[in-house]
Amino acid sequence: MIVYGRNPVREALHGRRKHSVREIWATGGAAREPWLEGQAVKTVAAEEIERHSGSAAHQGLCAEVGPYPYSGAAELLALQSPVIVALDQVQDPQNLGSICRTAECVGVAGVVIPERRAAEITPAVCKASAGAVEHLRVARVRNLADFLAEARRAGCWCYGASAEEGTGGERPVPYDEPDYGDGGVVLVLGSEGSGLRPRVAGACDQLIALPLLGRVESLGVSAAASALLYEILQSRAGKLDNGS
Repeated sequence: MIVYGRNPVREALHGRRKHSVREIWATGGAAREPWLEGQAVKTVAAEEIERHSGSAAHQGLCAEVGPYPYSGAAELLALQSPVIVALDQVQDPQNLGSICRTAECVGVAGVVIPERRAAEITPAVCKASAGAVEHLRVARVRNLADFLAEARRAGCWCYGASAEEGTGGERPVPYDEPDYGDGGVVLVLGSEGSGLRPRVAGACDQLIALPLLGRVESLGVSAAASALLYEILQSRAGKLDNGS
């Protein structure tokens, strides 16, 4: 895999793939970055970097690294009271990258994505995440609804972000109503167009919704992920402050 851009290359040198970085190419200006000191860098023209990376958004840097090291879903569920983000067929690499960036900043245990009909970790996702995927556990599962059932058996509460009623007629509750500080939490977010699939929504303990006070019908999935993850972070931090 070729990762490109200053943040993705820098984080690849310090993250879980640091031992698999094989080659680094940089323009003369980018090669002077202090964090590249001691690295074997090939100084080349910007045109060559664009050929390697397949993108003009390379910022003068790209690197060849090993395959992305996906984690196992069981590894995430084995953690103590984890916060996990599960994505239901999110196909836009920019959205996946942005969600991974927020997830890493918030300190979640990991992100779970389906093996089919969903974006995977590609160079574009690495760039959109600003290199966050190099430090974040990402697991791929064959069936997301089955994973949610496993998460519930492991003691996690599963909350699906949805502005619509569930298949059983249950209405979403306000996003700040659940007690996110009690045990493990899986936040489930749907695709950009159709939201959560019925079986995935049905596998959640509760559906939650953000308020929409303007004229636009919905938030983008990455914006919704940011708002909800910081609510969960605040809720759990408040539990700790109160000694719970």
